[in-house]
Amino acid sequence: MPVKTGGVISILLLVAVTVTPAVCDGGGEFPARVLTLERAFPANKSVEMDILKARDRVRHARTLQGFAGGVVDFKILGTSDPYYGGLYFTKVKLGSPPKEFNVQIDTGSDILWVTCSSCNDCPESSGFGIPLNFFDAASSSTASMVSCSNSICSSNIKVADASCSNEGDQCSYEFHYADNSGTSGYYITDVLYFDTVVDPSMTTNSSALITFGCSTHQSGDLTKSDKAMDGIFGFGQHGLSVISQLSAKGITPKVFSHCLRGDGNGGGKLVLGEILAPTMVYSPLVPSQPHYNLDLQSIAVGEQLLPIDTSAFATSDNQGTIVDTGTTLTYLAPQAYYPFVDAITAAVSQLVTPILLKESQCYLVKSSIDVIFPEVSFNFAGDASMILKPEKYLMPGDPVFLQDGGVPWCIGFQKALNGMTVLGDLVLRDKIFVYDLSRKRIGWTDYDCSADVNVSIKSYNNEFVNGHFSASISLRFTSLEVLLVHILFWSLL
Repeated sequence: MPVKTGGVISILLLVAVTVTPAVCDGGGEFPARVLTLERAFPANKSVEMDILKARDRVRHARTLQGFAGGVVDFKILGTSDPYYGGLYFTKVKLGSPPKEFNVQIDTGSDILWVTCSSCNDCPESSGFGIPLNFFDAASSSTASMVSCSNSICSSNIKVADASCSNEGDQCSYEFHYADNSGTSGYYITDVLYFDTVVDPSMTTNSSALITFGCSTHQSGDLTKSDKAMDGIFGFGQHGLSVISQLSAKGITPKVFSHCLRGDGNGGGKLVLGEILAPTMVYSPLVPSQPHYNLDLQSIAVGEQLLPIDTSAFATSDNQGTIVDTGTTLTYLAPQAYYPFVDAITAAVSQLVTPILLKESQCYLVKSSIDVIFPEVSFNFAGDASMILKPEKYLMPGDPVFLQDGGVPWCIGFQKALNGMTVLGDLVLRDKIFVYDLSRKRIGWTDYDCSADVNVSIKSYNNEFVNGHFSASISLRFTSLEVLLVHILFWSLL
């Protein structure tokens, strides 16, 4: 038992250094196993607490690597500012030896894909100032093609057209995005490397085999160098998305979170796990939808509820409200867009000069927009409201139009070409968003995304299906407390 003495601890730690193997003799008896034990630290010397804690952290890291389940943290780069690219991206490591790829974060699609070394007419440089990398399956010792007999190819996949290639037994795919860009190629299974967070001071190296796309052809905006990336990281609900693949293996929970920074530096946090915040509100996902659809019920400008028929927000094949990090701006269905613009103009017309710039409603402003413009409220099912300050629906106008009458600010919302309302990065930034696929809901709250976050760690493989029991702790706990919780959890099963 440890004995505390004057700020240090004298502790008896024993380790086995030799083992005498047990051998069965003719009489059927087994001699006793003999272990020679020595002290890890001398008995006549005290050991500083920091040394003991460091030793324990290493030990607990090795121990916790034995349980499947953890929180995966990805660093976010990029910005929502359309003048500087207007997208967020992260880095993934694939293959053996691992190679790093910069991929756009997209909750509006399902597949992780990276550009193949065999891609024709694909961008070779990026306006983001990052080198473009290409995946070479032949150079990865762990890569394997997905065959035509694989369930990925034989099943009816709505998010991407899978088919059997005429060139050998490999499963091909083709996928088109809402902006009319597209990618095609073939599926590969290889190793994804990531760090699993154990506590705020410790991570463990982890990896898992996943299936992803290797792009041999791209079209539309994907071919333009100004916004070129190595690929796209789809976070949709389909079974082929990385979050679905990892959660099915019990490696991560069936929940992910992001916090997109809205200041000039951009970036933020992306977690395969649940970010915790006391002010979170949740709205249920609309069931049986391919995207993250929410039930938007009304919009208010200040205290004024806009006169929008609720049928404008009803979910159907070409209508509804989706959350999409792959979209920079926010798009409102026409039935909501015009009343919204009219209400904003009416609220501020006595204090600003309304003008039209490039078919956008703008205003010449002489003071702070926070003082002049009202807050906007998007009200969702579940009594969950998303409050938008002026900087979440206004954007600085082109500086060329700077006039003595003030600085131009323009409404950042656009009229949707169809009936679909899309909540893009403009309104998602500076908020924690939690996509809780287990409970089929999305939560959010305002947050400074440059600050640290608290994340829940759960024993994912052994949660009861009915959800009555789960071991959930905060990352504010120490690694030893994490270990003890898991020991307690296993003892209850």
